Amino acid sequence: MSAILHRYDNGEMLAEALADAVGARLGAAVNSRGGASIAVSGGSTPKAFFQALSKRKLDWAKVSVTLVDERFVPPESDRSNHGLVAANLLKNWAVEARFVPLYHNSSSAEEAAAKASAATADINAPFDVVVLGMGTDGHTASFFPGGTRLEEALDPATPRGVITMEADGAGETRLTLTFSSLQDAGYLVLHIEGDAKKEVLARAEMPGEEAEMPIRAVLRRAASPLQVYWAP
Repeated sequence: MSAILHRYDNGEMLAEALADAVGARLGAAVNSRGGASIAVSGGSTPKAFFQALSKRKLDWAKVSVTLVDERFVPPESDRSNHGLVAANLLKNWAVEARFVPLYHNSSSAEEAAAKASAATADINAPFDVVVLGMGTDGHTASFFPGGTRLEEALDPATPRGVITMEADGAGETRLTLTFSSLQDAGYLVLHIEGDAKKEVLARAEMPGEEAEMPIRAVLRRAASPLQVYWAP
């Protein structure tokens, strides 16, 4: 399925436009169903978007926010996506949102994944909005090339929920939502910045194995076109 490119002159303009688009969809879901849900990625790229979205005025108390993936580290770690979201999104108007973390204080990552699966199952599916990022190796969420459970993560028959992932270059063990949890989002976004990431996306759109560049699974098999928000 073809991706739809939204191009902006700089990251600030992208962040504001993406916040407008996401805020409108969350607000519409709250108005029509009485609740909304969004799953977001971590890393440094979405900080400005998070900050802009936090200032959009809507009934945040009826919005569930979770992560597409997380490192198996506590929220106070500087590598925690939970900490990133708490510092940049869950403030201003969005301080009222219900946050559903993936990390849980557990004896193992597998136990934490099981707890996260139970917690995220309480969010009505499908997500209204999913905002993904992408690495220069073509990974998205924690679907890493060569990942220990990549085939399971990308299999549409794998139940919705959270599984663990380990891979070279991933650092800590990861907790990631499965492809089945993300692929039918009402508004599925890939947020990337810089020419290098655009070149990676261009390669991903060419023929090749999904296992080599897992973002291909999203490009090819998502239920709706991937909305690519890009700025140089």
